[in-house]
Amino acid sequence: MIGEHVRDLAVTAAIFGFFASSWFGWAQEAPPRRWRPWLIAGSVTSVLTLLAGLLLAWPHWSDGTVFDEDTSRTFGIVVGIEFGAAALGAGLLALRRKTELMSVWIAFVVGVHLFPVAAIMHYPAIHVVGALVTLGSLAAVPVARSRGLTPSAVVGASTGTILVTGAILSAVAAAAA
Repeated sequence: MIGEHVRDLAVTAAIFGFFASSWFGWAQEAPPRRWRPWLIAGSVTSVLTLLAGLLLAWPHWSDGTVFDEDTSRTFGIVVGIEFGAAALGAGLLALRRKTELMSVWIAFVVGVHLFPVAAIMHYPAIHVVGALVTLGSLAAVPVARSRGLTPSAVVGASTGTILVTGAILSAVAAAAA
């Protein structure tokens, strides 16, 4: 379930930590008041995991990585498609005056893009993170509507939690390697 290279595990921890903090931040747009301490704790945990990932990556920076010229190019294409799809969908939602759904759309795109990322990196655990983020994005609107919450609170909290969990697991795997 873990990747092949310590550097890749550690950098995954850092990247997931960074983006988890962003999702916890987005969840704070209009959450229930009782969620705020948990969202702040998630943000702090995410940033600490980001830092741990960077510290774990530093001594392994010259070690092996799955990223060579071909995989780097493929990864760049996947991320470019992700950004394009996220922007296109967000633009269409803005035109339709459905901006409250942008966070849900972007989480969906993020979740789907993690499947090719997992394959590129030979890191199967990223498939699990991708599946959970995708499922969370699909459930966010019905859950938000049924509980009188904003979609950004629901998808931000769930995506942040999933990503910080993936970040912590990657950091632990890097530290144990």
